[in-house]
Order: sequence, then C-alpha cells, then structure tokens
Amino acid sequence: MDIPEGFQFSSSSLQDFEDCRYRFWLRYIQQVAWPAVQSEPAMESERRMQLGGRFHQLAQAYFSGVPAAELSATIQDGELELWWANFLDRIPALLPQPVSGDRYTEVLLSASLKGHRLLAKSDFICRFPDGSWRIYDWKTNPKRPARSWLQKSLQTRLYPFLLVRASAAVNQGKAISPGLVSMTYWFPAFPDQPESVTYSLPQSEMDEAFLSGLIAVIESLDESGFVKTERLETCKYCVYRSLCDRGTVAGDLGNAMDEQQDEPEVSFDFDQIVEISF
Repeated sequence: MDIPEGFQFSSSSLQDFEDCRYRFWLRYIQQVAWPAVQSEPAMESERRMQLGGRFHQLAQAYFSGVPAAELSATIQDGELELWWANFLDRIPALLPQPVSGDRYTEVLLSASLKGHRLLAKSDFICRFPDGSWRIYDWKTNPKRPARSWLQKSLQTRLYPFLLVRASAAVNQGKAISPGLVSMTYWFPAFPDQPESVTYSLPQSEMDEAFLSGLIAVIESLDESGFVKTERLETCKYCVYRSLCDRGTVAGDLGNAMDEQQDEPEVSFDFDQIVEISF
C-alpha cells in the first residue's frame, strides 16, 4: 500500500493499527469521518476531554513561568481545581532534582525512519543536573491504566525513542544516551500513583526494529489486509463500531481504559518540530 504523501506516524496512529487494522485504514487512509460518540454518557465524555485539555494548558503555562496563583485563579471547575491542587502539591516529587535550562513544554519531536516521519507531542521534557532526561505525560483518564498496558503501549516505545533520535536538536548538538532517558506518566486523579519507565540502549535498538517492522507491515498490506479486530471490547469505544456492524451503543466512560480513549488531534506547524533525520 502506498502511504499518503506527508503522512506522519504518531503513537495514536500506530496504536490504532495495533488495536484494529481496519480502524487505521478508515481513519488514516480513507479519512472517514463517522458521527458517533466514543463513550457514554456523551456529554460527560466531552466534558472530560475539555477538562483534560484545560489541565494540559495549565501545566504548559506553569512550566513556561506563569505564577501558580495566577493560573489557580482562572479555574472554575471543582474537579479541575482538585487536579491542579494535586499537581502543585506533587511538583517536588515529580521533579526530584532542580531542572536545568533545558526544558520543553508541549514540544513536538520528529525523526525520519525508513523514509517515513515519526512524530510525538510530549507534555514536558527536561534535563536534570546529572545529565539525565525525563519525559512527562499527563493522563487525565477517569480510570488509571494498568502498568502492563502502559509498558507495552506505542507511546511508551515511541516517545523515548524519538527523544534519543532527536537528541542533538534538544541537547546543544550532543547525543543523549538512551540510558539517561526515562518517562513518567502522571495522573491528576491518582496523584500518588505515577508510572515511570526507564530506557536503555538495548530497548532503543528493539524499538527501532519494532517500529521499522510495523511500518513495513503497513506498507506491505493491500486493502484486504486491514482486517477488523477480533477483540470486540475494543469496538465499544470506537467511533466506527456501527459502520462495522459491531454495535451502536458506546461503551461506558467509567469503564474506559486509556487504550480505548482517543487523543485529541495534534495540530502544529513544522516550525514547532524538533527534528533530526537519519
């Protein structure tokens, strides 16, 4: 299959392919817009998406130097207020060392792999005085994803890989050793249950082989190869479920895991991207 010109592989698109090849075909190749809600109740689902977006804006502003008190004064939702209080209370634990001058908030990292662009939008990346780097991702899900799912998710594989590949651009022209990279997921609704993943050279090599292989599989398929998933539970939280005759009623938001919740579309211009190509 010819991948559309200019297509960027993100953790969301690659996860879609892993979860359901047909969903990848519909969403990214055919670009089918289907007017279905992802989870029920619809209004609550929409509210939580908006709250999540607002929390990310607050965190971005905080790490950009806006005083916490000014940001707190803008909050008018009780749940968001709790999330934000949890965030401010846990900053010392989240940042175990003073952050040096190298910090990036809502940064887009990109690299070329096998002739295709890989893209990741990171909530916060910083370098500590000991030379280590950490990627932070804020997860505002109503249910905390299991450690096992986070460890195998495409986001966990792609984000550290891209930081290493784009390291010269963020580290004053110097490479970052994979062993100096880690990633922390933090959950405002579960503030004392962060999930951290360390990185290494062997893991980076495995991720390169895995991602290259995944893209090669996508390229090798014709339309008939983009089959529907056999995991019907996934369909409950997919907007294409009625199109696929996999039901018309959306899954319960309260039971939704991270793997079943779409991320908002990433909007950017190429001037925002930190990139190094190979």
